[in-house]
Amino acid sequence: MSSTKRYFEKPSRFSDAEWQARLDLAAMYRIFAYLKWDESIYNHISLRVPGEDAHYLINPFGLHYSEVTASNLVKVDLKGNIVGHSDWPINPAGFTFHSAIHDKVEGAHCVMHVHTTPTLAVCCLEEGISYSNFYSAQIYNKVAYHDFEGITLHMDEGQRILDSADGKPILMLRNHGPVVMGATLAQAFALMWLVNRACEVQMATMSMGKVREIPEEICKKCTADSLPLDPKYGAGEDVFAAMKRIIEKQDPSYKQ
Repeated sequence: MSSTKRYFEKPSRFSDAEWQARLDLAAMYRIFAYLKWDESIYNHISLRVPGEDAHYLINPFGLHYSEVTASNLVKVDLKGNIVGHSDWPINPAGFTFHSAIHDKVEGAHCVMHVHTTPTLAVCCLEEGISYSNFYSAQIYNKVAYHDFEGITLHMDEGQRILDSADGKPILMLRNHGPVVMGATLAQAFALMWLVNRACEVQMATMSMGKVREIPEEICKKCTADSLPLDPKYGAGEDVFAAMKRIIEKQDPSYKQ
């Protein structure tokens, strides 16, 4: 018992607030792996360090999401410089738009980017997301689009990505994949869940025949009533907690 306790003990170099953020973010990477939202060693979830507006945590480049732990997450500043010690680098393509969003979008404390097959496929459609199912109706008027410019390595694209988002929390990078921005890790997860499920159902629907769109007034009502987006219902905190319990049972090593 004592050895297990030492194994999961908070390193002294981290504050209590940063360590909790690290635990939650590491758990989220494991959740993404569990849901098959991972992309080998690529894609990113970044989270602002509490009390350190110019610093955020991101995955170590070279590790699979199932290998991410609280202590090996990398802290970087808004210029992409690693803060403190890290045994791993970060993916430059993960820094370009994440840093721009964290720096310029008020309240964007968490940014997620995936390449799941359904979300990327919908990003390749000319019309993008179809407001024709239960999930997409909950994100009506919350989605923006950004034209593909290649691999996101060039810093000048960061501002164009911000301009394209225009304050919307969901940005579909055309021909590439979605980006979601949340005030919390849980809220960003709730948004990504809705986006991914909306795209899964859209793919299935389009394979069967003509899509039946939902009237605009109903979509607006669904978005207003959506529990995952409502702070009164935790804005995804209950779902995040449930998923963490699954990860905890499977493999609690994310807490290392």
